[in-house]
Amino acid sequence: MKKVINTSNAPNAIGPYSQAIEMNGMLFISGQIPVNPNTGKIVEGGIADQTEQVMKNIEAILAEAGYTFNDVIKSTCLLNDMDNFATMNEVYGRCYPQDPPARAAFGVVKLPLGVMVEIETIAAK
Repeated sequence: MKKVINTSNAPNAIGPYSQAIEMNGMLFISGQIPVNPNTGKIVEGGIADQTEQVMKNIEAILAEAGYTFNDVIKSTCLLNDMDNFATMNEVYGRCYPQDPPARAAFGVVKLPLGVMVEIETIAAK
């Protein structure tokens, strides 16, 4: 059965989607952008600061559903500039020091609210 996951520790959806959906032992987290859930604003700073906030948002949603970064099996990273890949990768990698998930990374023309990075995540138990 499909279960909607929502937490106030991650930003509210800015469109007709859920923060995450859990079904059959799998958790599908919608693309997270660097919005601070306490202020509702995009974090200031560069790609490192934005990626760090995105990973905090993902971690909050994982925790709400009873998962951790160890349960993540796939990520998709979207960047507004592939020149930011190395820095994003370094921050992202801190969350997965061992046995990192499968991943794809794409450069895109534009992301919601003009952010630099968006990451969607799939976890399984």
